[in-house]
Order: sequence, then C-alpha cells, then structure tokens
Amino acid sequence: MNLLHIVPSYWPALRYGGPIRSVHGLAKVLVAQGHRVRVLTTDIDGPGRLDVPTDRWVELDGVEVRYCPVGVPRRITRSPAMADELARCLGEVDLVHLHSVWQWPTWLGARAARRAGRPYILSPRGMLVGELIRQKSALGKRLWLALVDRRVLAGAAAIHLTSQVEAAELRVLGLDLAPLVVVPNGLDLPERLPDSAEVEAAWAGIPRGRRLLYLGRINWEKGLDRLLRAMPCLPQTVLVAAGNDEEGLRPRLESLARELGVADRVRFPGSVEGVRKWAWLAGADLFVLPSLNENWGIAATEALAAGTPVVTTEGVGAAAFVREHGLGAVTDGSPDALAEAIASWLARPAEERAAVGERARRAVAEHLSWVAIGRRMTELYRSAVDGALRSPVAAPQFTRAVPLR
Repeated sequence: MNLLHIVPSYWPALRYGGPIRSVHGLAKVLVAQGHRVRVLTTDIDGPGRLDVPTDRWVELDGVEVRYCPVGVPRRITRSPAMADELARCLGEVDLVHLHSVWQWPTWLGARAARRAGRPYILSPRGMLVGELIRQKSALGKRLWLALVDRRVLAGAAAIHLTSQVEAAELRVLGLDLAPLVVVPNGLDLPERLPDSAEVEAAWAGIPRGRRLLYLGRINWEKGLDRLLRAMPCLPQTVLVAAGNDEEGLRPRLESLARELGVADRVRFPGSVEGVRKWAWLAGADLFVLPSLNENWGIAATEALAAGTPVVTTEGVGAAAFVREHGLGAVTDGSPDALAEAIASWLARPAEERAAVGERARRAVAEHLSWVAIGRRMTELYRSAVDGALRSPVAAPQFTRAVPLR
C-alpha cells in the first residue's frame, strides 16, 4: 500500500517524547513489510527548528519524509507549505494516517482526505483525556473540539488507540464517533544491551538495591511530584529522573525535593539517548512511571525490554501489560501507594527480581515487537481501504485489545 502519515512533529524532534518514537518506529516497520511510506510533517523543534532540508523529500530509515517550514501560529503547527505538498501527493495515496489532535496538520489532512475520497485513520496519541483537557488550556481545547476535531473524529475510518485506558477515556468524553481500534505501540530494541561496565558507569556508584529510575519528559502529566513525595518513605533509595524539561518544571521539582529533605537522593541529568539511556534502564532496580495519564508509556516497555520491573499507575496504558504478565506493580498513584509498591518490590530477593526481569524481556519480544505491531496495523489499513470497518459485521474484530498471549 501507499501510506501517508501526517504528524505535526517528527524525528529527530525527540523533545516531544514517545509519539515521535512511536510514529517513526511504525513507519520504519511498514517500509520493511513492503509498503511505501511517506511522512508529512513540520520542522518545529520547541522554540527553534530542526536542522533538516525543507525544500524536498528526504529519506530517513527507508521512510520518505517531507519537513515543511512551520508558520504561525506555531502552537498549532500551521504550515502553508504542508498544504501545498499535500495537494501534490494525495492522489498517489491509498490511506492517510493522522497522528495528534488540537493541531492544524490533523485538520488539514482530514479535510484533504475527505475531499479526495481517501480513508483516514486518526491516532489521538493520548491527547483526548478529560483530566488533561481540564488541566491545561481547557477553554481553547473545548472550542477546538467543538469546531474542528469532532468532525475529524467522526470522519475517520477508525480511531486508533494504544490501550484500553485510552479507549475508556475517549468513551467518557463521548468522542467514540468512529470505530475504535486498540493496537499498542511497538518497541525499538537496541542492537545490544550495555555491558556491566557501562551500566555501573551510568549509575556512578549508587549501589544495587537502591536504584529507582524515571525516564521521559519532565512534564506535569507525568506525576513526578507524587514520586518525590513518596521518597521520604524510601530512605535508602536514589531516584534518577531523566528527560527533557519541556515546560521548565525542573526548578519547581528540585525545590520540592529540598522541602521534602530528599534533594541529595534525587538527580535530574536531563535528556539521555543511546547507550547511556539503556545503561540506566538495564541497571535500575525498578522503573517508576507515576503518570496521571499515559496512553501507553513506551519508556515502561523499554525498561521491561532491559529486564527491569516496573511500578506504574492505573492511568498508564501499559499497566495492563505489566499486571497481566506479573512484571511489577500497578498502584493508584498516591505518594503512599507508590512508596508501598516500591518498597515491596525492593524487598524481594534479588534472584526473584532477576527472574521477573528475564520474563519481562521475553514478554516484550513476543508481544510488542514492531514486526508484530506492523502486521496488526497493516490489517487495520487494509480493512479501512476496503470499507470494512464501518460494517456492523466486520467492525467488532477490531474493537478488542490486541491479545497479549
């Protein structure tokens, strides 16, 4: 098939977190599975721009990418050049896959696809959650939803979600306006895991049995304040909270750590990639993801792939995977509950935690490889192109979660 993905920001704009990795991972595997895949995006990178060509298509891991200059207003990633390029290439496309809501490229892609008679899939990427809407720019989002995104959702051949948690949130909002399809994010595994020397260098003398890791954006949605408030109940532990501080939240978190008397046991090393990231993941005793809401939680599955058990919250999509395979603990996210779950896991014998880690590696390889996810998405795309998703007979096969066994 000839597939076009439209996404406001794209690799290597890693400051935007998991969706950047997920969309690129999906695009790569679809190319490997025989599809022609193009990505139409912008050059936005926080307050700046990516250092990429913006006057032509470029190849990135086999994927054809067109970075269009972002215009104004930047907040909704409007790009007149994207509209021009979309008009030129849409005639060759079998299906359009839109990633995000609240953004101009999504509206543009939906409108163009409808006019050209092309089906489109919409992936909200965790953005349609009631609590997150209420907490930030609530009025603007409600207006945009009423005026723009309700029509975008209703016109989709399917709405792709990465977990039953995300699907439930959509239903609560009354936005299940097209068939819902649950397919989790896949995972890019490193060619090799770091050796023991690289692991110990990353953890810089912090002894085993005390290492807690958070890895992801430093963002209010991630619930890091809740994890910091759990730290006084975990006096022997050291927390490494690694990630890009996209909202300038780190000074407030550091101040909270000082107020709680745990500043000497909390480290904020900034964004990390490559061998150092995997060294932290492989060397942690526990990976903790205390998010208020997370459509999936790719960093949690990266930790599992590295053999590290996970403590996470009910609002995280990957929590179901952790719970079903016995790979850690799922808690309500309060500081007391987080502290209890972390302490309980650290109290287990090292041999037991190692056995859980080995089981985690196998579970991720079997169920969350990009190869398996690519096949599921291809099945979805073909059904959308054939018009089967709107059929009352065909649609139910896609409304369940991907089997994990």
